[in-house]
Amino acid sequence: MATHSSISTFITRFASITSPSSLPCQRPCTHTAPSARPVALLLLPFHASSLHSDGSKEAHISRIALLLPLLKDTAQLEDIMDCLQEWPEPVVPVQSLSEAPTLPDRYVKPPSQRPSVGDAARSLDIPVVDLAMLPGGGGGVVEAVSEACRHWGFFQVVNHGVSLELVRRFREAWRGFFHLPMEEKKRYANSPRTYEGYGSRLGVDEGAILDWGDYYFLHFLPCYLKDHDKWPELPPCLREATDEYGVEVRKLCRRVMKALSLGLGLDADRLQKALGGDDEGVCIRVNFYPRCPRPDLALGLSPHSDPGGLTVLLADDHVHGLQVRKDGVWITVHPLPNAFIINVGDQIQVLSNAEYKSVEHRVVVHAKEERLSVAFFYNPRSDIPIGPVPELLAAPGRAALYRPMTFDDYRLFIRRRGPRGKSQVESFEAMAIPGT
Repeated sequence: MATHSSISTFITRFASITSPSSLPCQRPCTHTAPSARPVALLLLPFHASSLHSDGSKEAHISRIALLLPLLKDTAQLEDIMDCLQEWPEPVVPVQSLSEAPTLPDRYVKPPSQRPSVGDAARSLDIPVVDLAMLPGGGGGVVEAVSEACRHWGFFQVVNHGVSLELVRRFREAWRGFFHLPMEEKKRYANSPRTYEGYGSRLGVDEGAILDWGDYYFLHFLPCYLKDHDKWPELPPCLREATDEYGVEVRKLCRRVMKALSLGLGLDADRLQKALGGDDEGVCIRVNFYPRCPRPDLALGLSPHSDPGGLTVLLADDHVHGLQVRKDGVWITVHPLPNAFIINVGDQIQVLSNAEYKSVEHRVVVHAKEERLSVAFFYNPRSDIPIGPVPELLAAPGRAALYRPMTFDDYRLFIRRRGPRGKSQVESFEAMAIPGT
């Protein structure tokens, strides 16, 4: 176990790269932000938003102490510190490998993790919810959303209120970006310090087996982290379409959050308040899965549950690839035309005290077809403790399954290790149960 003094040393080193002088300058914004919080890099697990106004070392230690059950020794703290700087080895865009006759060894999954043709052929599919009756909740919409989140963790929504013409412009703009010359895309190459930009790997473990996919990651909220200069200039319509899309899908997330609250017997705005009210976070990841020479040996994205609140997925309009784990079996999702796919993240599982479940999912790839999808991550404000909503613990015998933790703290290990099933949320569940 790491010692108190080793944590202090770690904090001191980390502060040198998260001090206000090392972070981007704050830009005026109407989005609420704590006055003591300078702008930070959203994906730094412990950034300037984690500092108390007095900047005391004791305040840092009190936050990091939540992570001690998951840290084995001082060396692991040092590894986490080092991993935030650069990728451990040169990053090769997957798109540049798509015409190779064989699959490079770095992308060959162990036999137990490879796609199964038998699972993909199953006809069972995730629930479909018509949102036309929201926000009133008529027609059983609240019940349908609640049941889907309790038993599946995934559902498709139709009549969602987002302009289909906007969705088309947004999708085609990003498809155009991934078909630009490689040198143009590499102008936006990312690093593990922020993940923001064009990338081809998640996690920083050296020698890890990689996923067959490229992506572009950007910040949307809070708006003092949003930087259009870090968004692609080309195609010319991309920035405007992304801005419009973000505004509309945020509205959709808020509508779904109300249904989730009502489905738990809470006030309609209760879960939204628990996420931070108007200070929620939003990130967007545009995924591009090139053609793969051996799709039977690779995955576009390894099994994982999403760490945040909700995810709204705009799936490819022609090529399937998302698979959801249900009762131990991988089921291929078949997106409906003009629908979104929504899934519960770990933070909603925590807030609901596991009434709603985040669910493992993965992405398979294809030999003859590329695939593009867009994940809209609707997350808590990153520096407030997230734990089970107290109203859900009022009944006798309803103990909290999770210890409160900030989203900053929660995603520390995910940033290092990449997708790892549901091991993250399960680890924190064990922490909250005496004797485990």
